[in-house]
Amino acid sequence: MDIAAEVGDALLKGASDAIVATDVEGRITLWNPGAVRMFGFGAEEAIGQSLDLIIPENLRARHWAGFRHTMATGTSRYGQGDLLSVPALTRHGTRISVEFTIEMLHDAAHKVAGTVAVMRDVTKRFEELKELRRRAAQQAGTSS
Repeated sequence: MDIAAEVGDALLKGASDAIVATDVEGRITLWNPGAVRMFGFGAEEAIGQSLDLIIPENLRARHWAGFRHTMATGTSRYGQGDLLSVPALTRHGTRISVEFTIEMLHDAAHKVAGTVAVMRDVTKRFEELKELRRRAAQQAGTSS
């Protein structure tokens, strides 16, 4: 039994987080059940599509500039456990807040083959934090 393969398979199928892989062009090559739950697109709908599927239009230019740089250099400033927080889009056009880590994928010749990201929906926490900040600012304004 290949424990690493078994663990990987279990995580891909059972993780509540979205796990999404892309090729070097930014086309989706893997879309786990967590991604289906989070974004609302079935794997058959998402695989082969551009990441634009889940990137808000106003953020696409910045995303693709960073993606092209990452593919060219083989490094991402968001690897090694660093979390990136960004808005994303669901199937119905709803904006959600996601945090994710990204890792590079390499082919047999160690050439960059794409990326894999593990994403978590943090919309509820983001909204709660925004409300707490609003209340704190409101109280600071009334106590002056």
